[in-house]
Amino acid sequence: MNTISREDLKRKIDAKENFLLVETLGDAAYHHEHLPGALNLPPDKISELASSVLPDKNAEIIVYCSKPS
Repeated sequence: MNTISREDLKRKIDAKENFLLVETLGDAAYHHEHLPGALNLPPDKISELASSVLPDKNAEIIVYCSKPS
């Protein structure tokens, strides 16, 4: 697992690189505000949803958690 900076993430988004962006807050926080293109995978539903939300085990996945409002 690696950590990237906000600047590197913005560069990847702007360059339309092929990766999955995953937001790890709960449903309400996700629907309130999330980065464009981010998938929602709340911590309490990881076991239940991970295989359907992230089916490609070889995909580059970037996970972030913003501060709840």
